[in-house]
Amino acid sequence: MSCFDCHVNGHTNGATHLVGDIRPQQFRHRIDTPPLRGVNVQRLFGSQRAMKTVEDFTEFEQRAAYFDGDPVIAMKKGVNILERASQVHFMAEFEAILDFPPAPKLDVFGKLDPELATELELEGEQIFGDKARCAECHPAPYFTDNTMHDLKAERFYAPQDINGRFASADGKIKTFPLRGIKESPPYMHDGKLLTLEDTVEWHNLVLRLKLTASEKAALVAFLRCL
Repeated sequence: MSCFDCHVNGHTNGATHLVGDIRPQQFRHRIDTPPLRGVNVQRLFGSQRAMKTVEDFTEFEQRAAYFDGDPVIAMKKGVNILERASQVHFMAEFEAILDFPPAPKLDVFGKLDPELATELELEGEQIFGDKARCAECHPAPYFTDNTMHDLKAERFYAPQDINGRFASADGKIKTFPLRGIKESPPYMHDGKLLTLEDTVEWHNLVLRLKLTASEKAALVAFLRCL
């Protein structure tokens, strides 16, 4: 098994899976496979965001996640423990060169170039930083604040068991970079939203933004420029 099995071409295969570091099974979280593009600007890793470097995450994945967090199964399969100073470090150096995909309409500050962007995209940029309040957690140029936020989505549903998994409060969620967002569906940490339109509408409802249909369309147009 290799990193590229899930992170195709250094990006993502768009799959979701259950985290291996939570027990019992009922309380596992489903998580989306995030892109490795731009991983060099991120500072929180792992399903619980407990690891601070990509080296920590690489070593953890090799020691536990591949074997579903079960050391007995790991020993039966044979664990190839990576040496931190050479192998893990070299992998991290490679991951650091996986840059974001091109965004030709953005300038060096992460702002739209008025000579290249459409009126709809420029309107979306304005909404992104104003009424929709996206920029408070996703500031340019990488559109992440490298921290975590709790949107308290559990206000809108009762905790319940769904198909063997317990749906309850998610707590704080990592702020993922929005650069290249158009190329990495599904969206949100658990992959529950299939399109950017779904994602904008979800935040519109949960954050009570009261965006109009035209404002949501403009916001999606801007996100496709990132």
